[in-house]
Amino acid sequence: MLCLKQIAVVSLAIFMGTALAGEQDVLELSDDDFSTRVAEVETTLVMFYAPWCGHCKRLKPEYAKAAELLRGDDPPIALAKIDCTEAGKETCGKFSVSGYPTLKIFRNGEVSQEYNGPREAAGIVKYMRAQVGPASRDLLTLEALDNFLAVPEAAVVGLFKKETDLKGVFLKYADKMREKLRFGHSSAAPVLEKYGESDAILLFRASNLHNKFEENYLKFDGSDVGELTQFVRKNLHGLAGHRTRDAVPEFHNPLVVAYYNVDYVKNAKGTNYWRNRVLKVAKEFKDKLTFAISAKDEFQHELNEYGYDYVGDKPLILARDADNQKFIMKDEFSVENLQKFATDLLAGSLEPYIKSEAVPEKNDGPVKVAVAKNFKELVTNADKDVLVEFYAPWCGHCKKLAPVYDELGEKLKGESGVQIVKMDATANDVPPQFEVRGFPTLFWVPKDNKSKPVKYEGGRELDDFVKYIAKHATDELSGFDRSGNTKKSEL
Repeated sequence: MLCLKQIAVVSLAIFMGTALAGEQDVLELSDDDFSTRVAEVETTLVMFYAPWCGHCKRLKPEYAKAAELLRGDDPPIALAKIDCTEAGKETCGKFSVSGYPTLKIFRNGEVSQEYNGPREAAGIVKYMRAQVGPASRDLLTLEALDNFLAVPEAAVVGLFKKETDLKGVFLKYADKMREKLRFGHSSAAPVLEKYGESDAILLFRASNLHNKFEENYLKFDGSDVGELTQFVRKNLHGLAGHRTRDAVPEFHNPLVVAYYNVDYVKNAKGTNYWRNRVLKVAKEFKDKLTFAISAKDEFQHELNEYGYDYVGDKPLILARDADNQKFIMKDEFSVENLQKFATDLLAGSLEPYIKSEAVPEKNDGPVKVAVAKNFKELVTNADKDVLVEFYAPWCGHCKKLAPVYDELGEKLKGESGVQIVKMDATANDVPPQFEVRGFPTLFWVPKDNKSKPVKYEGGRELDDFVKYIAKHATDELSGFDRSGNTKKSEL
């Protein structure tokens, strides 16, 4: 007779077996079978999508890969999707889906919560595994612990002979961080004997990142959740961690990254060949610099920020200092060259890399053209108030604003205390104090407070700009009063 857990696994196999070819681990649902199918497995992640949606197209391969990685999990986790433009219109309406993709977690057929986790395969897997069962797995045998640690992911393990205050700290932290880390605990005598501990919390680094330059695990020596949080944050990735898209926020400046063909699935030996050389240097700069390795294909957008479209067989070294300035190791990768680069980075003797268009030969129009190389001259060091627009050439809203902005420049060209500036933010580095998340974005930069630009949130018509500038100008405009009205000429 099958137990409930076996029935669930069999149900999942049937569930997955109906998937479309090429994505056999993701179930394609419709209005007709949605309710029955999501009820067959205790935990189901559903993607509500539209075929034309660009974000959906980017998510689909990661979603399918995550489903493949979750195949055979116990307790089982199902990944499904439903087309909101065709066979799933009614269901999408029922769950108030208004944007794509929308992801929701269902438990026993009922919607449980919105999915707010990562959008890449490894992150999806980690997030969903944290949704099932207790926050920490009870490891009853030494074999169970070994299998738990064999997974190529970091883990926090508590070893407790009896109930203690430290165990309470461990369980609180596990509950808090269950969506980001894997947790296990054990009171089994063989486990305690192997590690020589009876009341301890150990941080185990991912098995595929073990190396001869650092310990595979570390012991926590604090006493509360705050200290445990800091301990894990500081030591999780070791001397040179594997920096994925999902883990980017966990690596802090000053940061040195080696970009190359990082692939722990198909080429772990080749991946560690180069990582070991990075580790050798990283050990010398422990607590002074953060080192990491990243897959060049996964971070093409970052390579583009440094002017690179291609990385050869050897790692490319790129860095950011504490002020987020960018630096490139131009010499071919070697341990010696990386040592020198890291030393010079700390000493502040490297020339920062700035992505910039060429400075215009003529720039005497009513709207000045800024590029990264002349931005300080036109904006941050200019002895004038400046209104600066950050735009993208392909942006429809920017194109609509362009004639108005040109007219504004023409209208204020006689004002010696104000400068109207624009910059293509896709072709030039934007200084960090200007937070540009969409286009166009405009900032008002007063001449007496250049360090605190003010985001312009006003209207986009000519009169809106004139009234704003007239009101906020450091010195009253010569042609307009503070209300933006044209001053009458004296007879």
